[in-house]
Amino acid sequence: MAGLFNLRRYGASIARHHLLTGGPTRRRPPPHANVFGRALHTSTVLDRVVSFHLSDIGEGIREVTVKEWYVKVGDVVEQFDNLCEVQSDKASVTITSRYDGKIVKLHHNVDEIALVGKPLLDFDVEDEEEDDSSSSSSSSSDEESERKDTKSAAAGEHAPTGKVLATPAVRRIAMENKVDLTQVPATGRNGRVLKGDVLEFLQVIPKGTVKPHPTLLAQSGIKEQRKPEPATPIDLKQAETVVPLKGVAKAMVRSMTDALKIPHFAYCDEVDVTKLVEVRSQLKEEAARQGIKLTYMPFFLKAASNALLQHPILNSSFDESSESVIYKKYHNISVAMQTPQGLVVPNVKNIEQKSILQIANDLNALQERGAKGALTPSDYANGTFALSNIGIIGGTYTHPVVMTPQVAIGGLGKTRVLPRFDDAGQVVPAHIMVVSWTADHRVIDGVTMASFSNLWKQYLENPNLLMLGPK
Repeated sequence: MAGLFNLRRYGASIARHHLLTGGPTRRRPPPHANVFGRALHTSTVLDRVVSFHLSDIGEGIREVTVKEWYVKVGDVVEQFDNLCEVQSDKASVTITSRYDGKIVKLHHNVDEIALVGKPLLDFDVEDEEEDDSSSSSSSSSDEESERKDTKSAAAGEHAPTGKVLATPAVRRIAMENKVDLTQVPATGRNGRVLKGDVLEFLQVIPKGTVKPHPTLLAQSGIKEQRKPEPATPIDLKQAETVVPLKGVAKAMVRSMTDALKIPHFAYCDEVDVTKLVEVRSQLKEEAARQGIKLTYMPFFLKAASNALLQHPILNSSFDESSESVIYKKYHNISVAMQTPQGLVVPNVKNIEQKSILQIANDLNALQERGAKGALTPSDYANGTFALSNIGIIGGTYTHPVVMTPQVAIGGLGKTRVLPRFDDAGQVVPAHIMVVSWTADHRVIDGVTMASFSNLWKQYLENPNLLMLGPK
């Protein structure tokens, strides 16, 4: 009897040690086994096989590819040990163990497809700590123990104070670290305290490493449905602000509505302004001594005026009532500029008669009046052509809108330093600016716009030509 008592008392520990150290394969005792076999068989360690399912890794992923196994059949692992690496169409994820036990089966080989929610591998677990609903056991005593735990957990709030569901292994860790299990948040099935819960409580592993069992999530979801948070009604009238348009903004509504009634034709090109950058830097100090701020815009305006002399139809207006084109000998080129009142487009008068410094002086005067809100109607009147320098804001490409009754406008992009080939075939840094032209396609055809652009580009790429006058 003493031998039987010792076997009943220590049989589970002996079997566990035998299993985890790679002993011979276990065999279920036959039904007619003697009392010693039955006593050894009642240990829940011997036949508790648990299937580890691939959990949802988020973002709607339903299948992954197994890229590498970190374990093999027969390996003994603990909770949070790396099991394998899987690859979805979005990221690689390392799968860790939820169990302490021995690997008995791998359901997939490397490069095979694993489905979310399906078994990934099987464990022979050490004890009853694990609670996966897919776990299987050939021991009737395991099933009875599972039913008892479920019933006691289902009682939930009716359980006596201080009663905590936990395995002996978890209780041993808690006792060694002087942890009160009633203070440990449980994430196991039906409120069971797991080893990971205790480790999180002791701050051995980061908080949130252990994911709650689906049964706990379902219960919390029911509670949230019972107590939905009332939605705060929004008064739409108070959440909206009505601002009547006036001044420049109101004028823009009318002008842009009229402008977009005409068919627009667009043409883009890039200009190498490397030489222009050098010329402007040489003249900048001399202009400053005369009290004039010299930017690139006066060069753009003068080049446009010279090119308009060769393509006068671009310096015209279209009379819809008589279906006729009105050619204009004066070049009043409008320049878009931002002011406190909004975007305005005054024009520099008679550019064809002025030098670059004179154009710069007139342009500076317009900008000063615009900043003060002192522009007059005459500053806007009789414009014949237009340029808009969006590059000062940072844009590269644009699609400017023609301002009726004018028939063409140019949008200038930001100048960037880009690699280009020189005449010798060597890569050199170049200052490149993109220009976007838009024209009234009722009057201007593509050949005319492209020819004008090429001539304008020639003046800017060889700025010394501006000193020779128009061609």
